[in-house]
Amino acid sequence: MLDFTTDLEVDRIATARAISAAVVNVSGRQRMLSQRTALFSLRLVCTQDRVERERLRSVLRDAIDLMEKSHKGLIEGDSDLKLPGKPSSVVKAMYFEPPLNLDRQVRKFILEVRALLQAEQSQLTQDNPHLRYILNVTSDELLDALDAVVSQYQKESEAEQLALDINQIELYQHSCAATAVAQAQAQELEKALRDLQHERTKLIHTERISSLGQLVASLAHEINNPVNFIYGNLTYTSNYVKDLLTLLHLYQEEYPNSSCVIQAKIADIDLNFLIEDLPQVISSMKVGADRIRQIVASLRTFSRMDEKEMKLVELHEGLDSTLLILQSRLKGKSDRPQIEVTKEYSDLPLVQCHPGQINQVFMNLLSNAIDALEESGKWGEGQRGRYTHYTLPQIRIRTEVLHPDYVTVRIADNGPGVTEEVKAQLFDPFFTTKPVGKGTGLGLSISHQIVVEKHRGSLRCVSEPGQGTEFCIEIPITHKQRSANFGNKSFVPVPSPTAPTLQGAAEDSANKESTASSNQAKTWNPPGKSGICG
Repeated sequence: MLDFTTDLEVDRIATARAISAAVVNVSGRQRMLSQRTALFSLRLVCTQDRVERERLRSVLRDAIDLMEKSHKGLIEGDSDLKLPGKPSSVVKAMYFEPPLNLDRQVRKFILEVRALLQAEQSQLTQDNPHLRYILNVTSDELLDALDAVVSQYQKESEAEQLALDINQIELYQHSCAATAVAQAQAQELEKALRDLQHERTKLIHTERISSLGQLVASLAHEINNPVNFIYGNLTYTSNYVKDLLTLLHLYQEEYPNSSCVIQAKIADIDLNFLIEDLPQVISSMKVGADRIRQIVASLRTFSRMDEKEMKLVELHEGLDSTLLILQSRLKGKSDRPQIEVTKEYSDLPLVQCHPGQINQVFMNLLSNAIDALEESGKWGEGQRGRYTHYTLPQIRIRTEVLHPDYVTVRIADNGPGVTEEVKAQLFDPFFTTKPVGKGTGLGLSISHQIVVEKHRGSLRCVSEPGQGTEFCIEIPITHKQRSANFGNKSFVPVPSPTAPTLQGAAEDSANKESTASSNQAKTWNPPGKSGICG
């Protein structure tokens, strides 16, 4: 093997990559710091503990100092943070020109936080104008601007990395063009580059999933404790209220002729209505608390991201948990009606898999389906301003066992569909059809890796322009069965001869399937042949 260390300038490339990574990490940290600052600002206002208040002030000062230092470093450079400064013309325009004017937004945000820190105790209320400003911008303008800048930094970093990679290839090929050894080394480098991109994608996915899983699990835990406290005490409260009402009735029976003062108070508070409505109020509170507990349980199911060992799981639970998390996106908007979700669940056995990773695949595919339906823009209104069944956006989820050793999950939508050219690139890393800043191009690539490489299954897309899109997931029920009977990775399960069509059915807020009669609903067949994945 020839030594190309000098030609490739390893130290310079490593330094450039470290600087590029620092820029992306610090810009991403700015977004995290804005959210962290908003959270601790709200906690500062809400706490009544003097010691806790001083601790929160100290934490906020540290966070805002770091945010200010990072902001200055990204623009002017900072050797401690390994920031070179000198942003590109595109990034500079984002900082100093409309519509983002991020520099002005960040400086204003920092001033508002410092003003909140200097406020007197009597001024620390939830109506404090500085707090309102902090909470508003961190959920709207500032957050969007930071996301846009991080996306641009990532784009430029990827371009820089690609330029470095291409430069390495060119130097390598030029040095090795005359010999067979050089050709072999060029092939090894190309393979190393492919592996590098593959590992990079996996690293990004792992970091994302780890952070998301920790965040969701933490939120679920924090929500669950007070909800359990409320839910557990509602039963006692209900019993106490019943006892008090029974005692009140007993008083009325034993002392029917009460004084004028008591009669006036009874009329003033409308006692009969109070007696009738109070149990209903407690019942409503119990229903609400139970609903929150269901959501927390779904979050816990979805957040099982870091489990290393495969487990036997119920896939329908993962699908239902994902749908519950996405419920707000399924609701109707001003430009489209509610998205109907029809579930056609078969009787599936427990499946051996990484549940958190499979849930992430469900999340990616369902989110893409919702995005496609939202971007379609074809949902017109029917007669008298009402949406007809023919104009309703729909998602169908169907599960089945096409082969004794495999389960199949199909997720289909009646959106615009995709062309063959786009379909050929769907699973490529960093390929996306979404506008800049709205997609990383990693969702389907990561989903493909999870299903094909980690679970030895298959993920296929069937779509035609104007006919919607269907993704078909096939994974083995147990991996021992696959290794014993189907060692060839190209194995395709035997297709079912027929498959039911999707009947138009509206799904209520709890995702229960509708039983609308077939003679009143339009049949929608997803693209491709029935019963065949791909």
